[in-house]
Amino acid sequence: MHSLDVVEIQKILPHRYPMLLIDRVLDYVPGEKAIAKKNVSVNEAFFQGHFPGNPVMPGVLIVEAMAQAGAIALLTMDGFKGKTAYFGGVNKVKFRQMVKPGDTLRLEVTLDKIRGNAGLGHGTAYVEDKKVCSGDLTFMIG
Repeated sequence: MHSLDVVEIQKILPHRYPMLLIDRVLDYVPGEKAIAKKNVSVNEAFFQGHFPGNPVMPGVLIVEAMAQAGAIALLTMDGFKGKTAYFGGVNKVKFRQMVKPGDTLRLEVTLDKIRGNAGLGHGTAYVEDKKVCSGDLTFMIG
């Protein structure tokens, strides 16, 4: 079992804004999968003025958190260490529930294919074992 704290995650994803980073990688297998978590705090910038009276985490940031978990699975591979993972696309994304301050997202990403500098996978985000978002993810490595 491999785990990473936020300092180690920042070293792998230095181009990501620290406040938007996932908080912990609970487990990962390079080139195969990553399981991570993100504690959703009301103090985060995306809640400031967004949905007044009913703060909800924007869906694009839920997908971003899944992408970060997938990037960890890719960038911990020997051939990709020190590189940058970019979103190549998302497909078939479904949102099933709102994510609010105080929630903890559990992010599970499985890589299905890695071809050259591209990776394809599937991500799912949960809050308290309830699926809140899922979709197919494409990554490009630069």
